Amino acid sequence: MPTPTWVSDAVFYQIFPDRFARGNGHNPPGLRAWESRPTRRGYHGGDLRGITGRLDYLQDLGVNAIYFNPIFHAPTNHRYNATDYMRIDPLLGDLKDFQELIAAAKHRGMRVILDGVLNHSGREFFAFQDVLEKGENSAYKDWFFIHRYPLNAYGRGKATEYEAWWGFRELPKLNTDNPEVRKYLFDMTLFWLDQGIDGWRLDVPNEIGFPFWEQYSRVVKAANPEAYLVGEIWHLQPEWTQPGRLDGLMNYPLRKLILEGLGARLPNTDVVPSAVRTSSLAPSQMAAQAEALWQAYPAENNLAMYNLLASHDTTRTLTALRGHAAKTRLAYALLFAFPGAPAIYYGDEVGMRGGKDPASRGGFPWDERSWDVDLRDWIKTLIAARKASAPLKRGVYYNLLHDDAAGVFSFGRRLGTEQVAAVFNFSSRPAAATLDAGALGMPGGAQDLLSGQRYVAEAGRLAVRLPAWGVAWLAAV
Repeated sequence: MPTPTWVSDAVFYQIFPDRFARGNGHNPPGLRAWESRPTRRGYHGGDLRGITGRLDYLQDLGVNAIYFNPIFHAPTNHRYNATDYMRIDPLLGDLKDFQELIAAAKHRGMRVILDGVLNHSGREFFAFQDVLEKGENSAYKDWFFIHRYPLNAYGRGKATEYEAWWGFRELPKLNTDNPEVRKYLFDMTLFWLDQGIDGWRLDVPNEIGFPFWEQYSRVVKAANPEAYLVGEIWHLQPEWTQPGRLDGLMNYPLRKLILEGLGARLPNTDVVPSAVRTSSLAPSQMAAQAEALWQAYPAENNLAMYNLLASHDTTRTLTALRGHAAKTRLAYALLFAFPGAPAIYYGDEVGMRGGKDPASRGGFPWDERSWDVDLRDWIKTLIAARKASAPLKRGVYYNLLHDDAAGVFSFGRRLGTEQVAAVFNFSSRPAAATLDAGALGMPGGAQDLLSGQRYVAEAGRLAVRLPAWGVAWLAAV
């Protein structure tokens, strides 16, 4: 089954629902102040009506696809421990609010994908509660991996009586080999597709075997061949995009490449706390790794990757780059030029900062006086230029010039006879790059899609000068 045609045109925006916008005038008591420091357990009161009321903001930015962190009924602000997969969390609204959100998004030409957490439920999930109540007599005992009775779902320490995600007692692992569990999860998936969503971001799919996902993909694609299935896979693993599995992956290897190329301070992994290290990559190393990323997956799956610089599981972009504005602009320019669908983590476009969870999950600052307006305008420029360029949306990738001494890294995107050359200066001083105008199909010269500057080809060459941390996207005049 081919990947969805619309993903190549998508610019995603990830929303953590509790922290984006309040729209419900009767929020319950006990909410934290919107601007307060985020905590693991506190609620800030964002809801579905709040998101619907801010769709014009996203449309102005240029966003045309939204990925929501979980919205189903759950006892936590992150909602990765579902109590009821068939019900909107009451703190976010109800089914009518969701239907109005979907209708408003579609009216603006926006796609919506939800977070599918199929490896584990919450301990308040009806089937697990039945096991807690009835033990070996429960009709649902085979929905989970029970080692012994009775279960202690609320004690301290890791679960030993049953399998749970990373041992967390509140996250009992579902037995997805059980036909009844599969039917429940498939029916749930189809229900939300029927509500008008356009696909699923699949949480920790590597915790479940390929046979499940192959059947899941068949079920989803039979209902909607254009539904997008993207997996949370943190490493280079081409087996996930083999035919009949997933369309694309969250492109964390690309994130690592971009941020390390800019000398970001990154943990060895943003999931498990570890020693922070500072590293940077030479342009030749970036070129080799970028080419390896492109070669690892079929072209259509490369174009269906979910490309990101930050998420709810990582430090925010500006924080990772230690507040360096020019590097942040360059990082986004590389992200938007690379094959795949670029994604913005809510608030990063206005300069929100924050370390790992929960610091990366603050309330969106709706007071525009606090925004980094220059960064937001830059991202709007990138979005508009990408939307107007067929090669940047659907073109193949190939390396161009890389110069370690000058700090220059460049690559091309080609679709038919049309090409774009993306040139980046990964250094703190001005740099120059000379490109073959004929090979790029630019014998008459080129224009920077971002600044509008024109370059005249002389003796078949294009001489491009870039300021420190500068970038140009060149297309034929």
